Amino acid sequence: MKLLVPIIAVLVALVASAWTPQVTMAQQPAPGERVDWAVPRTSGGRPDLQGVWTNATITPYERGTTIPYTGGEVPAAAADRTVFTDEEIARLEAQTAIQRPAFLGAYNVWMDAGDSLLSTRQTSLVVDPPDGRVPVKPWAEAARARALDRQRDDYRAMSTWDRCITRGVPGSMLPTGYNNAYRILQTGDTVVVMHEMIHDARIIPLSDRSHVDGRILQWMGDARAHWEGDTLVVETRNFSDQGMIVTGTNGGRLKGLPVSDAMRVVERYTRVSENEIFWEVTIDDPVVYERPWTISMPLTRVPGYEMYEYACHEGNRDIEIYLGGGRVDER
Repeated sequence: MKLLVPIIAVLVALVASAWTPQVTMAQQPAPGERVDWAVPRTSGGRPDLQGVWTNATITPYERGTTIPYTGGEVPAAAADRTVFTDEEIARLEAQTAIQRPAFLGAYNVWMDAGDSLLSTRQTSLVVDPPDGRVPVKPWAEAARARALDRQRDDYRAMSTWDRCITRGVPGSMLPTGYNNAYRILQTGDTVVVMHEMIHDARIIPLSDRSHVDGRILQWMGDARAHWEGDTLVVETRNFSDQGMIVTGTNGGRLKGLPVSDAMRVVERYTRVSENEIFWEVTIDDPVVYERPWTISMPLTRVPGYEMYEYACHEGNRDIEIYLGGGRVDER
């Protein structure tokens, strides 16, 4: 047994050193391109995506809608543009700073939805279709409305977030009112995305093996990842058709949209600077949408950010109060 201790210690040290980030020079920069930053890489040569990142933002999900959690009005002129002007950004961020302290959201008196628009200046998280609007089929919009109307009558109509189960995919990767941090971990054959909200952990194999049997459906689906150059591509399928798109009120029309077992979600993670990962997700669900649609946004590094345990069930009276309020209204 005495011999095993140093051997185990050496193995642990080797594994740890194998995935210590290394900065290696990428291809020669093009004329005029920045030369003071190179993609940090693991010793295996892959881009290092590890760290704590956040997607908190006041950028609306869809173009032409109000600023989340304050109701701030987006200038009408921006409804037909893909980017905000400098003047619009300054006005909307100043407006948020004034209005946010007076806003009490959901069941909390504290919100942390961000106080700035995305660094990309885009007028909506949705970038495709080009109009920045999600192409929802009429039946799905009607189903969403029915589900939201029933939430005070039947706990089964409530989201899996309200029930402290999960926000699912893609909902768990979308910004909301608070707890918008993610910790990414990498090994040679696995990527883990740990979510601050409900402390979900997506354990994603880097593998070309087939997805699980199509009859096995899951809240967060079945994910596989691979590299396309310096971009990590994650494809997820096998979703439970009992779920929904789970967002906060900032999700607007997206909140509560149904999910079918035909849904396929493809994410792309690309390290673009020391403090940003460009994240893009395409949702393809022919049962619910007229066509696939895409959200893109940067994930921003948060040095020193501490992710604490998200204690959801403890003290959770959300369902009790929802249903009780519904009964009061019936009197």
